[in-house]
Amino acid sequence: MTTMRVASDLAAVMVPIGYVGAAIAAVCAIVAAVAVIRGSGGLAGGAVGVWIVGALLSVTASFAQEWTPLILSGAALVGMLTIGGVVRAIMTAAGAGRPARETDEALPAAVPASKHPAVVSKPARVATASIAVVP
Repeated sequence: MTTMRVASDLAAVMVPIGYVGAAIAAVCAIVAAVAVIRGSGGLAGGAVGVWIVGALLSVTASFAQEWTPLILSGAALVGMLTIGGVVRAIMTAAGAGRPARETDEALPAAVPASKHPAVVSKPARVATASIAVVP
């Protein structure tokens, strides 16, 4: 087989993998934007972590000089994080953040102190040497 034939056969496999990776990266970018809007840092970090995997998959299409999946995955993350940050700022400015917890609903009642005085004893003598010392 010639080099061009091998390159053509590999490109036939790598380009679809690149587009699937770009789709995964776009979905993760959307999840990251929603997480930023909600203020969930852990979810945003996880979504960006999986986005990295999708972006690496989209690089495989560059084997056939097809750069569109890589550009789309990068643009999706940048765009969605920008949109998420702007919407979060608008929501914070409007005061539509997370509802505050009600402190009186979930607190348990205090347990009264015992009427008997606490018995205080001397601490036991503990040997701290790792090797027994014989006198």
